[in-house]
Amino acid sequence: MSLDETVAIERKEIRSLRDLSSHQWKSGIAAWLGWLFDGLDMHLYVLVAAPFVAELTGVSDQSDPTVRSYSSWIQAAFLVGWALGGGFFGRVGDRIGRSRALSLTILTYATFTGLAFFAQTWWQLLIVRFVAALGIGGEWAVGASLLSETWPSRWRPWIAAVLQTGVNIGVLLASVPIVLLSSFSPRVVFLVGVFPALLVFWIRSAVPETEEWQSAKEAAKDKQPGIADLFRGDVRRTSILIILICAVTLTGHWAFLFWYQQQLRNLPEIVTLSEVQKRELTGFANVVVMGAAIAGNFLAAAIARFMGYRRSIALLCLVYFVAMMASYGVPRDHKTLLLLLPIMGASGGIFALFTMYLPPLFPTLLRTTGAGFCYNIGRLAAAAGTVIFGLAIKVGDYRTALLIAGSLFLPATVIAMWLPEPPEEDDAKVSPPIAETSLAD
Repeated sequence: MSLDETVAIERKEIRSLRDLSSHQWKSGIAAWLGWLFDGLDMHLYVLVAAPFVAELTGVSDQSDPTVRSYSSWIQAAFLVGWALGGGFFGRVGDRIGRSRALSLTILTYATFTGLAFFAQTWWQLLIVRFVAALGIGGEWAVGASLLSETWPSRWRPWIAAVLQTGVNIGVLLASVPIVLLSSFSPRVVFLVGVFPALLVFWIRSAVPETEEWQSAKEAAKDKQPGIADLFRGDVRRTSILIILICAVTLTGHWAFLFWYQQQLRNLPEIVTLSEVQKRELTGFANVVVMGAAIAGNFLAAAIARFMGYRRSIALLCLVYFVAMMASYGVPRDHKTLLLLLPIMGASGGIFALFTMYLPPLFPTLLRTTGAGFCYNIGRLAAAAGTVIFGLAIKVGDYRTALLIAGSLFLPATVIAMWLPEPPEEDDAKVSPPIAETSLAD
């Protein structure tokens, strides 16, 4: 019996959390913490973009076109870095292993998030955000593949929900330094982003490489596939469809995450408030959206259990579209928006599904390359969308940008119906491991 067959049998026999090995627990904790700090470092800029860019450019009015333009370019550079990082570190993960690559990605985004503190010009901030994004984009692909190869395949929807929750909690935690350090310069919050680097030391000492990767690496020897193989044979159709669905959904989602904060800041009843009051409002809105997103992760997993990934992704795209139209189709005050924001947050559960849905679609030695490249290449479209929306809209009017972004979820609904279901999908439609543990007790 081959090593792959042995690993598959062991993973299939696991029925509860108590059956997991130390190796599996360490892999799960490493991936989850990596995603938590991923979300933290990712969102710090979003929450202080306007005041920090205004400080760097010497502009007193945060609604000035210069601030809007430069902040859009910085966010676009971040998304481009995220896309390139997903492909680059995805390739690294297939070459040197999941654990080593995970350490490199975390070290990259932690270091360069901290370096944002020292930026003296908007273009310096753009550079460090770009490099930090390389690590953040790569961490997604490597972490997803790490769990895909170590945890039971039938738990995939629930694993995806838990893993995505790490990102949501990280984004939520980003609001803490924003509030606590509101009386300081916006640059100070980026120093918080250095702490994830400490996680690297534990990962390198405690988390071994996956047996599935080691077996595939030994079997392939010098014949390891490359990025070009994503567009050959049976894998080609899958790669193209994943790129399309990710490009459309990520553009709409990131436009929402970036511009809804600016929309709140520029509402007639909010624009005259002090900067501290504005930060408190946007911080609270962030808590509302991320709290709903955490619930949405598990809702998406429950839907995928009964409907499969393809129909679940299509349904969530449709709900996102309707929610965006209802929120920004007509002018709303901040109280009404705060009531509608949780719907968009919960609809983001679609990205939790992508976590465990994508890696199994690709061969083992193309797994992090395929998942990282195809998912993150969509951020190139998202980067272009962020800049275009930022340059095209009127000063202080972000509702139009959000409305256009929301409309992208309608074609995404159609594309989703063409997606393939991953291998062993029937085995994945079971109760979550937590439920099994309680029953066993």
